[in-house]
Amino acid sequence: MSETYTASITAPVNIATLKYWGKRDTSLNLPTNSSISVTLDQSDLKTTTSAMTCSSFTKDRLWLNGEEDLQLSESKRLTQVLANLRLKRKEKEAKDASLTKISSWFIHIVSINNFPTAAGLASSAAGFAALVACVAKLLQLDDDMTELSKIARQGSGSACRSLFGGFVAWEMGEKSDGSDSKAVEVAPLEHWPQMKACVLVACADKKDVSSTSGMQLTVKTSDLFQKRITEVVPERFEQMKKSIMDRDFELFAELTMKDSNSFHATCLDSYPPIFYMNDTSRKVVRLVHTINAFYGRTIVAYTFDAGPNAVLYYLEENEEKLMSFIYAMFKDLSGWESKYNGEQLSKFLKNFEEQKLLDTLSLDMDIVKGCSRVILTRVGPGPLDTDDVLINQEGLPKFTK
Repeated sequence: MSETYTASITAPVNIATLKYWGKRDTSLNLPTNSSISVTLDQSDLKTTTSAMTCSSFTKDRLWLNGEEDLQLSESKRLTQVLANLRLKRKEKEAKDASLTKISSWFIHIVSINNFPTAAGLASSAAGFAALVACVAKLLQLDDDMTELSKIARQGSGSACRSLFGGFVAWEMGEKSDGSDSKAVEVAPLEHWPQMKACVLVACADKKDVSSTSGMQLTVKTSDLFQKRITEVVPERFEQMKKSIMDRDFELFAELTMKDSNSFHATCLDSYPPIFYMNDTSRKVVRLVHTINAFYGRTIVAYTFDAGPNAVLYYLEENEEKLMSFIYAMFKDLSGWESKYNGEQLSKFLKNFEEQKLLDTLSLDMDIVKGCSRVILTRVGPGPLDTDDVLINQEGLPKFTK
């Protein structure tokens, strides 16, 4: 077989605490506001991507979760991302005549998520971040993650934030060519490692309205949206960065919940209205406010992306307080055993029963019926090298459906 080059990378999911919603340029994925996110640990949520390039390949090919994307050539986002990465390789080859001219070779890519695709779990962000990081490694590019984030952004806006670990900002920029619209690290995961997250997966079905079409509708039709991007978000952007740097959870939590509400309000204010949250989502909102009121301070924050799944942020020091509620109400879901042993789970249940929370707080114990599983995770690192190679020597997936 002809000479080949191979690379493999894992990339994380990020969940925005200050939401990106709306584009000022759809072709370049330039946002109407800056955003902030928390990168989640890859032991729980990640995309693994392997790529191979070879002089004998006849076209670019992509397999996602075991199925080949036969319309790859029609995907403007993906072809643009690959073209931009190849251009950087070509520029590198032009400066060094000894380099193999792999910029002109076709690439085969195999990618697998360990979570549902297109269900409001930031699958496109992790997917494009993994693809960009993997192909950049394959082509032996020297660019840093902030520079690569400008390319990842063109595939999926929030993908630029998944190129970093910890706490990340996507600065919207001002230039029309997008050269200053990039992701930067607000703080590494080591700055606030106590930050944890509980994902209540409310629905694993594909969304009725995609994020791409949803945000375009909001930009065109929502009156609330204009106030959000011109007044609300710019102020919150600075406040949230400060809350992270100060490790001020109560401020961080308040801003996170308010921004989730604001984002979904603009969706509801779109015409026709867009509903990403469902009845279970709204019950989780009420539950979080009930828990915080019970303890007399804010120990947990909710946020919802463009889907019904709830992401609850909390600090490790308040884990037992929170889980005394959450486990008691969602104990029938799978996922608990991955993080807790039987003794810990029994303690959560005992706390709930001893405090007679069910009797005193009028809790809706049927809330669990709207959820399929729980994912327990925490703040985590950005893309990582992996020995888990998904592509064989012929450039085909090792595993298919």
